Amino acid sequence: MVQRFLQTPIMHRVVEHNGIVHVGGTTCDDESLDMAGQTREILAKLDRYLAEAGTDKTKLLSASIFVTDLGKKPEMDAVWKEWLSPESLPTRATVGVADLGGDTMIEIVVSAYR
Repeated sequence: MVQRFLQTPIMHRVVEHNGIVHVGGTTCDDESLDMAGQTREILAKLDRYLAEAGTDKTKLLSASIFVTDLGKKPEMDAVWKEWLSPESLPTRATVGVADLGGDTMIEIVVSAYR
């Protein structure tokens, strides 16, 4: 069975199938923030989105992170390590991209189990 949560005009932010929760690309709302601030805002959103589907960050399986400036990756990594305990780290890829629109510097996609 498929469950869909948090519908927007173009997608559901979260879709669960067979106990696996997929969270679509998540960006910040406040584009004036630096990389660390944008990352913190996104991770707070992910906490809420995962909770909506009955799971949490300790059950993450994978993360794909898209950043517009790989030189700022250490700022993102510092916030990421504050958010997750070492035993809960998922698989992860960080990919440099040319543009995420506006002043958005980072977008994160995750999957977790329930």
